[in-house]
Amino acid sequence: MEVFGLTLKLDVPTIVARDLLRAHHETFRRFWHWSDAVVDHAKLTGELHTVFGWTLRGCCGANPRMLRNFLMQAHGAEMLRLACCLATEAGIEVCAPIHDALLVAAPIDAIEAAVAATRAAMAEASRIVLDGFEVRTEAKITRHPGRFTDKRGTRMWNVVTQLVEEAEATDVAQKVA
Repeated sequence: MEVFGLTLKLDVPTIVARDLLRAHHETFRRFWHWSDAVVDHAKLTGELHTVFGWTLRGCCGANPRMLRNFLMQAHGAEMLRLACCLATEAGIEVCAPIHDALLVAAPIDAIEAAVAATRAAMAEASRIVLDGFEVRTEAKITRHPGRFTDKRGTRMWNVVTQLVEEAEATDVAQKVA
């Protein structure tokens, strides 16, 4: 995010957003050095690629923010894809990848072991993709009859629930009529 976007998102004066970004650059110099090198490489060669060969071409005129973001997002996808494979090969029932997580299922008496094996698969995937660096993970176990909740999804859950209830009510009304 640049100054203008940060100003809008935080609803602060431009000078505050500029100071925050400057502080970020100073605090995370190593990241910004790497990030600048990514942009330079993309502009010079016209492409970026992940460790497994996923390639973005035509980078010469691309937005630098997109170029800075590509390798982080693409390598995150590489890690998640590999974690799905490793977990599945370990006998874990992977239900779905969800953004940066895996949803797994197991019998109640085996869920802790399944979660541990999944976290191990995710750690191994990160070490492979990131040349030995291991990304930390955390887990949340939900047991029947409970369901996973996340406050960020409450509004969407309520909308979907209302739409389902309305559809079911319409269906019942049509059958009665």
